[in-house]
Order: sequence, then C-alpha cells, then structure tokens
Amino acid sequence: MSATAVATDETEPLIHRDPPPKRPFGLARHSLVLARRSLLKTLRNLGGMGDATIMPIIFLVMFVYLFGGAVAGSTHDYLQYIFPSILVMTVIIAGMMATGINLNVDIKKGVFDRFRTLPIARLAPMMGSVLGDMIRYFVAIAVLFGFGSLLGFRVETNVLAALAACGLTVLFGFCLSWVYVLVGILIRETSGVQSVILLSMFPLAFGTDMVAPVDTMPGWLQAWVRVNPVTDVMDASRGLLTGGPVADALLRTLIWSAGLLVVFVPAAIWAYRRRT
Repeated sequence: MSATAVATDETEPLIHRDPPPKRPFGLARHSLVLARRSLLKTLRNLGGMGDATIMPIIFLVMFVYLFGGAVAGSTHDYLQYIFPSILVMTVIIAGMMATGINLNVDIKKGVFDRFRTLPIARLAPMMGSVLGDMIRYFVAIAVLFGFGSLLGFRVETNVLAALAACGLTVLFGFCLSWVYVLVGILIRETSGVQSVILLSMFPLAFGTDMVAPVDTMPGWLQAWVRVNPVTDVMDASRGLLTGGPVADALLRTLIWSAGLLVVFVPAAIWAYRRRT
C-alpha cells in the first residue's frame, strides 16, 4: 500500500501544452506552395502549353486572312480590330481548358484526399491550382503579342494602357476560372468536364463582337452579345489597345469579375467539401 502511495507521489504531473499558434497569412502561403506544384505540372506538360499558345495564333491568322478583306476592307485594319478580342479569347481558352480538367484529374487520383489530411485551408488547393495555371495566361499573352507584332499589329495608345488591357484580361480569366473549378469538382468524369468546357467556350468567346461589329448581327444574336460578359472584356481591351471608349466596358468587366468570385468561390468550396 505504501509502495503504491510512493509511486503515486513520485508521478510527475501532466504537462498541458497549448496548441501551436497559427502563423499569419496561412491561406496565402499554402496557396503559393500548391501553386508551385501546379506550375511544375504545367511546365512539364508541353502539350497543354502548346494548346494555349498555338491555338490563338491559328485563330488570329485564320480570321485576319479569311475575313479581313471582306469585313474591314484590309487585313491590317482587321488585325487592329480583332487582335484585342483574340487576346481575351486566349486567356479564356488557357484558363478554361486547364483549370477544370487538371483539378478533376487530381481529385480522381486522390491527391485532394491527401490535402484534406494536411493542416491547410480548404480553399488553398483550389486557389493553388488556379494560380499555378495562370502561368499559361502570361506565356500565351507574350507569344500572341510577339506574333501579332510580326503580322503588323501596333498598340495605338501607350504602354501603360496595353499593360492595363493585359491585366484586365488576366483578372477576368482568373475570376472565370472559378466557374470551371466548380465544374471540375461536380462532374466526376474528365471527358464530361471537357465536353462542358468546349460547349461553353463557343458561345462565350464567339458570341461577342470579336469577328464583326454587333450592328451587323441579327437581333436575337445582338441580345446575347450585349449581355455576354466576354463582350465587355473585349471592348475594354480594344479601347485600351487601339483607342476608343473604355470606361463603361471597364466598369462592367469589374462588376462581372466581382460577381463571379462572390458566387463561384463559395460554391466551389461547398462542392469540394462534399466531393472529398
């Protein structure tokens, strides 16, 4: 009995440790780490990078030399008209084709199940995927500007306006990507994600004033073009690159971008929690 008491008396009291303090800017740090992972995947996938750079060049050459003389009277004038629209379409294709599909593949392989076991924010894996894929935006824009210059495109405003056009386009592409993050999470088969992306790409990118002015279209198509947010981005980009009114299109683009984030980021987080 005494031995038991001695052993009890000699037992050290339990040490209560406080949980480790949370480090500041956790979401930003985790997202950047996972963005680096996504960036490495993008750099190793030369085929995907080729789609983002070669396809816009094909569209630019095809539209300029097939329709330039008929629509604008000369290929140079048409190049000045259509280049800003191709710039916007490039970012849409680069973002839409990559983000949703890559995310879907990662979820199917169980990568996101491993992310759930880590002490990171729920938004970090999706944010990292979107940020990492943005390297495709910048590479595609650089290649398009270089090729457009060879064809004869010239910025008619100034360098700051041209950078603003690129920044606005990338911003809208980032916000629109969250629509396809949600698609990549909700649809279980990668082929289904690809089908949704292709079916939505054509009315979004081509249902605009990209190829021809809105006044030349039938009434029902004009109605869609005027409510299509991509039209506003193209109009703002055209004004910043070649001159013309910008304020209204710029304001509508910013409103659309904010709306896409407010609606689709929470929806993507909700779908991610249910899926994983």
